[in-house]
Amino acid sequence: MMEVEEEGGRGGRCWQRGRGGGAGGSPVSSRRDRSRSPLQRWRNVDEPDDGVPPPLRFNPRRTPGVQPPLDMGDPSPGDIFSHFYDVPVLRLLCECTNKNAEKNQQAGKKFTWTTISPGEMKQFIGLLIYMSVLELPKISDYWRQDTIFHVPFPAAVMTRDRFMAIWSNIHMSDPEKTAEEERKKGTEEYDHLHRVRPLMELIRRSCKAIYHPGQHISVNERMVATKPRINMKPNMKAKPTKWGLKFFVLADANGYTVDFMLYTGENKMVPGGEGLAFDVVTRLVDKGYLGSGHIVYTDNFYTSPLLFRHLSQQGFGACGTYRQGRIGVPTTPGNALTNQSSRGSIRWIRDGDLLFVKWMDTREVSLCSTVHPVYNGETVHRWQKTGDGQKRITVPRPTTVGEYSRYMGGVETSDQVIGTNSMHRKTRGWPMTIFQHLLDIAVTNSYILHETQSTNMQARPLTRQQFQEELAAHLLGVTLKTGQPNPPPPPTRHHLPVPCSSGQTKGQRASMGRRRCKLCSRNTPWKCDVCDVGLCLVPDRNCYWQYHQNL
Repeated sequence: MMEVEEEGGRGGRCWQRGRGGGAGGSPVSSRRDRSRSPLQRWRNVDEPDDGVPPPLRFNPRRTPGVQPPLDMGDPSPGDIFSHFYDVPVLRLLCECTNKNAEKNQQAGKKFTWTTISPGEMKQFIGLLIYMSVLELPKISDYWRQDTIFHVPFPAAVMTRDRFMAIWSNIHMSDPEKTAEEERKKGTEEYDHLHRVRPLMELIRRSCKAIYHPGQHISVNERMVATKPRINMKPNMKAKPTKWGLKFFVLADANGYTVDFMLYTGENKMVPGGEGLAFDVVTRLVDKGYLGSGHIVYTDNFYTSPLLFRHLSQQGFGACGTYRQGRIGVPTTPGNALTNQSSRGSIRWIRDGDLLFVKWMDTREVSLCSTVHPVYNGETVHRWQKTGDGQKRITVPRPTTVGEYSRYMGGVETSDQVIGTNSMHRKTRGWPMTIFQHLLDIAVTNSYILHETQSTNMQARPLTRQQFQEELAAHLLGVTLKTGQPNPPPPPTRHHLPVPCSSGQTKGQRASMGRRRCKLCSRNTPWKCDVCDVGLCLVPDRNCYWQYHQNL
């Protein structure tokens, strides 16, 4: 299963052999050569470290944080969410669901169906968010009549039969293309995610476009519980959810899901031959999208000297816990920590650009880093048993441990927020589980953007429940307090593109007749007549459409 060491398992005696070994290591080394290596002794914290790397130059591809146009003012929950489930997403869901319903009716299934529109799809999604806030045991309970548990609002939006018809027929890919892909089953060309890939790619694109992460990012797994028996459902004994779909997630320190990929089987995700963990991190940490200078935090499943050196060559820093026995990891007993070492003891070895640190806390903690010094004077408080009870003591803590504790929890933070009022409900089909999880990602990322922008505006953010209530009301087209339909918006002027030049001569229009684009900051001769902002209007960069699609 997934919990295998793709690079370890060779013991610790020949840790300089192979890829990622010590500096100057040869394929075959004698015991005498290894004993003479300067890496064969763990150093104490008071010994000087002459190999501290210079600080990374943080050069992101875009300004970190919320991206235009959401960075202006304090957008509502509905405005933020509409950038994830935008027009292309709603069009995809409607077209594929209508085709799937027609196919099911032709196959003899009995249900009433009328063509679903983007407006009705928004209502369906709004009801799912409504049900995540007001949770009842079964979906049919929301339409119960003549009982003290009667909930009147869902029936005012959509009948139970209509909701269940959409629930049963919702599809995220073209049924015709799905049938073609099913005929490839058992071959190397078969795509295990063909049923969900179109929607996944659209949500991934939106997650990366709307927000740019800060310098500290993390990679970890996320388990989504599901019951169907499928061959891409690993067993994760150390996770609270031990059986389910596994997502590899790249997250910012605040919990924003920047990018993700779904595990489909180890033999299907290792095209480079360097191991599953190596390939996952290198695919998620994309220099073309991120820029350079980011620090990537990983746990011991991913950490290896080979990976960290590769990230360093790409302009990224790296820090993470590591496993003993992995190729390139020192295992020398010289001056190493033992079970009798006092709490706060620190040992370290520097191998070129890699720093290996061991720290004794309640148990031994092992970390590797390419960007941090050994110790900068940081201390923490711990309780220690004495003859008179417990005494609070101060112990030194390595720099790597402190930085890892601060920034590694991005994925866990995202999981905690997703677990609050989640859209997840039991279903027999794993594609529906992914549909619900993608909706959870969109709602959670929208809430994090709301928190970030409210903080920037020095305003008090909504709670997660308040945010979801306002978002559900927006999608359902009703007011939050009364449940009545929203009044129609007042008539507005049409947003038309007009030239920026006004009165300039023909020779002056190339410079004086241009403005800076509101989205991409390039010079453009076009502006919006109503908004009075410069916006590009060219085939390969239609900033005008992107800016106005959610107004």
